[in-house]
Amino acid sequence: VQLQASGGGLVQPGESRKLACRVSGNIFSIEFMAWYRRAPGQRRKLVAAIRKAGTTEYSDSVKGRFTISRDNSENTAYLQMDNLKGEDTANYFCNVYLSQVGNTRSYSEFWGQGTLVTVSS
Repeated sequence: VQLQASGGGLVQPGESRKLACRVSGNIFSIEFMAWYRRAPGQRRKLVAAIRKAGTTEYSDSVKGRFTISRDNSENTAYLQMDNLKGEDTANYFCNVYLSQVGNTRSYSEFWGQGTLVTVSS
């Protein structure tokens, strides 16, 4: 299983950015998709998560500004980030829990590589 994250870059405060995480490989069902971030000098923290049924959760720091979504047909999760602030600068990682063909009753966790988002004027 591979997770390919994309969309990071340099943005100015107040601007928007959309991250994508495409999952490929031996996949039967992706139950849970999430975005975490690690800011310089800090530990990795949950930003947003979405379950297969569509329920979502957000950290208080991004609620109302970020929107997580997923395309189940493409095994892809998105993070729409609006009104970006300097404190959103971080390496963003995607995370999934999924079951695989041949082992559909258990779930495994996978991480993608980070994509760096820098918010600066």
